[in-house]
Amino acid sequence: MAPQPRPGKAGTGPPEPARLKDLLRQEARRLGFQLFGVAPPGLPHHYEHYLTWLTQGYHGEMAWMATPRAREARRDPRVLLPECRSIVVLGIRYWSPEAQAPPRDGGLYGRVASYAWGRDYHRVLPKRLRRWVRYLEDQVGHSVPHRIYTDAGPLLEPGLAEKAGLGWVGRHTCLIHPRGGSYFFLAEVLLALELPPDPPFPTDHCGTCTRCIEACPTQCILPEERLVDARRCISYLTIEHRGSIPEDLRPQMGTWVFGCDVCQMVCPWNQRFAEPQGDPDFAPRPGQTFVDLIEAMGWDEETFNRKFQGTPLRRAKRGGFLRNVAVALGNLGDPRAVPALTRALRHDPDPLVREHAAWALGRIGTPEARKALEEARRTETHPQVREAVIRALSDRA
Repeated sequence: MAPQPRPGKAGTGPPEPARLKDLLRQEARRLGFQLFGVAPPGLPHHYEHYLTWLTQGYHGEMAWMATPRAREARRDPRVLLPECRSIVVLGIRYWSPEAQAPPRDGGLYGRVASYAWGRDYHRVLPKRLRRWVRYLEDQVGHSVPHRIYTDAGPLLEPGLAEKAGLGWVGRHTCLIHPRGGSYFFLAEVLLALELPPDPPFPTDHCGTCTRCIEACPTQCILPEERLVDARRCISYLTIEHRGSIPEDLRPQMGTWVFGCDVCQMVCPWNQRFAEPQGDPDFAPRPGQTFVDLIEAMGWDEETFNRKFQGTPLRRAKRGGFLRNVAVALGNLGDPRAVPALTRALRHDPDPLVREHAAWALGRIGTPEARKALEEARRTETHPQVREAVIRALSDRA
């Protein structure tokens, strides 16, 4: 972004707190953040929900969410910065699913959640936050101890955002802004500096609406507890989960290969207020919004890394991503996918990919697909893949 003039400080002393906060809000907006609020340190909203989530095992394989330090830091962020006196919470809009139409060339495509259409926010936002902190330090005339986070530290981000007055936590557990919807990345700066706090957001505007619960393909949103069982969530299954996807959930995943937007797409607050276009850094890239599934099934490690360099999709890793691609092809059930799935079943070095390719071939069930499975039953040596091959054949017997 082009640099903008900043107020001079020479001989004037630091601004009084309310004026400083206003300047910081303006600088945040100049850096692209649409949301800005200040919360005091201490217990964030929804901490008890987080404890229930852990107790019920809804965090799945995300063991780092349940460590003693993670629990303590989420209870009181001063564990991360003992001298913290204010928490600035910021939000930046990414592009909504309505901003990109699926290809109409008759190909077989997998869907990517819209937050992952552009650059990796883990790389983009910290740089902007550091610029914001430098501006703050210019204003007060000295360095300020601080910690920067964006979805990469032990903080209850939506609960802190609610405490900072930016909106409420919806049934799908995303923050909803009353005039902007929920397509926002959140970020936090813990400061050893006292700023006037904003009042917490006063009202839950979900009311009796249950559209996100009803629309969720895997029914992972728990209606009474306002919690998400990550073990059933498509976003978790396609990104965080490293092993085999449970077979009973595969048909419900549709063609999602990285993340899922369904619960946000049906939310009335997004349908009314969310803007299709977000920050340019997160604008859709060709081949990253809807992935050509047959082409992707043949990617090696180098190709996968090259195509998704600097994007969130690298997080799934090549084996996990092609696992997701195979599930999407199985759900489409199109015979055109059989050659690509057969090559993967014969030659892919990753047993996880071969296992899910076998499942997909079983779902398609053409004579060519059965032939590939019969061959794999004779030649496959990996126990888990061999078992998947036998199940795929028996399901179509």
